[in-house]
Amino acid sequence: MKYTAALIGTGRIGFTLGFDKKREQPASHTMALLDNKSINLIAAADTNQENLQKWQKYVNKNSHQSKPAQIFNSSDELYKNVKDLDIITVAVNEESHMAECIKAIEYKPKLVILEKPVALNSEEAKKIAECAAKNGVPVMVNHERRFAKDYLAVRNLMDQIGDIQTVTAELDSGLRVYGKEFEKDGTYSLLHDGTHLVDIVQFLLNDELKNPTVIGIYKDEKNIVRNFTAHYSTEKIPEITIKMSGRSKFFEFRIEILGTLGKIIVGNGIHEFYLRKESKLYTGFYSLTPQKLKLPKKTGYFSGMVQNAVDFLEGKSELVSPLKDAIKDLQVLEEIKAKF
Repeated sequence: MKYTAALIGTGRIGFTLGFDKKREQPASHTMALLDNKSINLIAAADTNQENLQKWQKYVNKNSHQSKPAQIFNSSDELYKNVKDLDIITVAVNEESHMAECIKAIEYKPKLVILEKPVALNSEEAKKIAECAAKNGVPVMVNHERRFAKDYLAVRNLMDQIGDIQTVTAELDSGLRVYGKEFEKDGTYSLLHDGTHLVDIVQFLLNDELKNPTVIGIYKDEKNIVRNFTAHYSTEKIPEITIKMSGRSKFFEFRIEILGTLGKIIVGNGIHEFYLRKESKLYTGFYSLTPQKLKLPKKTGYFSGMVQNAVDFLEGKSELVSPLKDAIKDLQVLEEIKAKF
């Protein structure tokens, strides 16, 4: 069965990251939708005419459908002129997520795919959830690591490392961690990148982060938060640490999970797996020994998300990244932010 799809927002994540030669492709909603043979990408809307025209030219050249894709200056115009859409993907800037997602829901497609983070805050996200419930429209959120084969492999290895003792998740970049004046557009790392970090930790551990103790808060001369460390303890895991830096001269996304029998480290370009083996250095002792990990060359993080959408519409699978989980992520971030 073919499903018709439309894209709202033809910027980086919506379209142009699909041309980044260093990234695993597909790396944008456009390319991932086009790559799926069960989907016909038939329309897009954006206020940027240059982006729109480039998008239309590319889609019409690379699409497997017979009719040319249409473009519109606004989502309102698209919804008035395009009927019976099955999937609407919302990939606009964070400050427009709530308004555009609600419009998409009220169109009543079979599914809305929403780019992360859900909204600027959990209150806006709850309004999206209320609208979705009222209209009976499911919403999935593009927390891409949930669909990546390397992270899924790590999840399947968790039982081999015994009881989890500690988890350390770290994100380092040059983008400010938080500043109150940036709440209006979401241009701070705690929201923009921290959403990914918190989401994949909760997904891998199948646990919820609540009531943090936040230490190591560093603010620059403009009172902008540049560093923090948040500590958690749950019934399942005694110590979970979330660390973020916004003054690093590099980008790193890394999670280390220490068990009683081994250790797993996973992140951007990082895949390490260790198990307890008899030590080669000391009689009667055991050491952590690196294990070979067989991982696919491509993680399929974006294509996996789109395939999950198709499987959901065909009744073969639940949504791997549902709206309710993404709202919990925002609530975790807000608890941290309250400590600043």
